[in-house]
Amino acid sequence: MKKTERIFTPITSFRHLIERCTGFGDKTAFRYPEGKDYVSVSYAEFAEVTKHIAAGLQAAGLAGKRIAVIGETSYQWVATYLAVTAGGGVIIPMDKELAIGEIEGFLASVDAEAIVYSSSFNEKLKPAMESHPSLKTFIPMAPAEGDQHEKLLPLADLLEKGRATAADYAFPERDPESLAVMLFTSGTTGTSKCVMLCEKNLCSCVNSACATVNFNPNDVTVSVLPLHHTYELAIMLASLTYSLTICINDSLRHLMRNFANYKPTGLVLVPLFVNTMHKKIWDEVRKKGKEKLLRRTIKISEGLRRVGIDMRRVLFKDIVGAFGGRLEKIICGGAPLNPEMVKNFDAFGIQICEGYGITECSPLISVTPYYAPRPGSVGPAVPCCEVRIAADGNLTDGGFEEGEIQVKGDNVMLGYYNSPEENAKAFTEDGWYRTGDVGFIDADGYIHITGRLKSVIVLENGKNVFPEEIEEYLENIEEIGEVVVVGRKGEDGETINLTAIVYPNKEIFPEGCEQQAIYDAIYAKIAEMNKKLPSFKKVKALELRECEFEKTTSRKIKRHLVK
Repeated sequence: MKKTERIFTPITSFRHLIERCTGFGDKTAFRYPEGKDYVSVSYAEFAEVTKHIAAGLQAAGLAGKRIAVIGETSYQWVATYLAVTAGGGVIIPMDKELAIGEIEGFLASVDAEAIVYSSSFNEKLKPAMESHPSLKTFIPMAPAEGDQHEKLLPLADLLEKGRATAADYAFPERDPESLAVMLFTSGTTGTSKCVMLCEKNLCSCVNSACATVNFNPNDVTVSVLPLHHTYELAIMLASLTYSLTICINDSLRHLMRNFANYKPTGLVLVPLFVNTMHKKIWDEVRKKGKEKLLRRTIKISEGLRRVGIDMRRVLFKDIVGAFGGRLEKIICGGAPLNPEMVKNFDAFGIQICEGYGITECSPLISVTPYYAPRPGSVGPAVPCCEVRIAADGNLTDGGFEEGEIQVKGDNVMLGYYNSPEENAKAFTEDGWYRTGDVGFIDADGYIHITGRLKSVIVLENGKNVFPEEIEEYLENIEEIGEVVVVGRKGEDGETINLTAIVYPNKEIFPEGCEQQAIYDAIYAKIAEMNKKLPSFKKVKALELRECEFEKTTSRKIKRHLVK
């Protein structure tokens, strides 16, 4: 694929982004389901709502305050985020899947003064109106009929206040390095921390995404991931900067129906979604008895491509049709992606570009170039930052130094809120952010991630094994639905055996299939896999799970909870 011109204007602030949205006029910014219909909101309408929220906050005495937002993905959620930050305040995006007590505790810890929320929180937040130590104003997007309280300010009323004062309202100037966003990490490896970001962090990340990812103003995407997550949020802001059309998925149950209606050209996903989509493709093919035919067709297609003939959009029309018929590209991040998935989707004519990031880096660090892909790598660093390897003496088979991945640049956070000890641990003496991830950089500057420092398994012979690497091999086994590799002590109390904890792929095994039969089938495949691995990386034991692993709302397995 050739490198194409990036068609976008870099943003300098969120105020600038709102101005850009106004300039995009009647072009559709958002589409979302409402009953049996789909509703469209233009860029100009979205910008106007955003300005009215900002003006309303000022009229209500909330400009410059710390304000939380929580609920399902909606254009009102995005408008609130931009209105608070462009209006000089601090936005606190919250995870809607957290227990209400945890949400209230987090907001008290950062002295949030107001919260904007969807209707699913109308009842949940009522007790907080009476007892929360810091929340003084509650702003429901759609209040329940009859709800009244002195602290209640429905979003419709806030917008009315904003409309009345909009003519005299102007977004204030703000220091681009002042605190603008407070984010609680997802806690995949332990306790959540509050990350502090500024506009400079986020704008640099958005501009880098626009400069490196193969999206354009004619694209249509579907927002699938939770919006409080930095990854989805950054892509959402980049999408607005591109002026493409963002379609909102209201439920995972409706995902395929929404794909059929929205007909996306691009998606932004985490590996779990990619893996699930791939398994469903093959499960459907098997049900129709066409597995051998599809494998033969893939070989024919690959042969044609080698002589310059690309027939994928014709040969695999039915497969692409399941996603609306126009899907061309997927950006995948948030967790390690099995390189085989890149090849598998490429066979059908859908390009996957893997990105790498972390909340503390706003979150983008690197992305695979669409015009020069390299499966197994997350690409070179994006323009807003530098990446280095803190070599620890280990060399890869290719002779590259391996060690912790460290980052420096405009995307790196201000720090953790009220956590001087955590901040001291997070940065090197010369100011580089320590990601906690381990990897190497090849001769062309491409970053390769081999594991996480926190999850490394140290064997009795001193060798380090990163479970993520072994999990990539295991994920290629179709009988495995989900897997986590851990180290278990052997009967001698000294030897450490690599153990695969597996949730089986229920589509493969018929209902009522005995556990022993499932165990034997999966263990046989693992034994075959082991033949290709060095002795210290062989999986020695298998444990089956009855239920899926507990995950964050961004669909990452909470590894620290796996015992």
